[in-house]
Amino acid sequence: MNKISKILVVVVTCLVIGYFSGIVTRSAIITWYPTLVKPSFNPPNWIFAPVWSMLYVMMGVAAGLVWNRMEYEKEAARNALVFFAVQLALNALWSFLFFGLKNPMLAGLEIVILWLMIFETYTKFAKINKIAGYLFIPYLLWVSFATVLNASIWWLNR
Repeated sequence: MNKISKILVVVVTCLVIGYFSGIVTRSAIITWYPTLVKPSFNPPNWIFAPVWSMLYVMMGVAAGLVWNRMEYEKEAARNALVFFAVQLALNALWSFLFFGLKNPMLAGLEIVILWLMIFETYTKFAKINKIAGYLFIPYLLWVSFATVLNASIWWLNR
């Protein structure tokens, strides 16, 4: 498989996981989420879909670039992709915990673990392919913001 095919496979995988995470979110956005007290810096709901779509594309490109190095750096690339898969699963789990279970406290604990996994994935990706590392920085920043937002929502609604 060539580099473009690898990138496309991972981008589509990320977008599909994002889509299914969104299914859990949709009904809660209409029914439960509006009832919560939110901090003044809470973005409007419409911003989340385009931001996450762009982040999933960037994550997929990054992972595709690392996958493309598998032939030359087999152990490092395999290890980095395992971290990538774990953080992607944790990403999906957060939506289930926050919106599905309607549990900001549990989601807040989980997002800290997610952030650590994203950071470790970023570190591993950057060692294999600098561009792959750079592509993870907006994701890391967004999840940093989401962590503060999650904690604030939990605090305001406890």
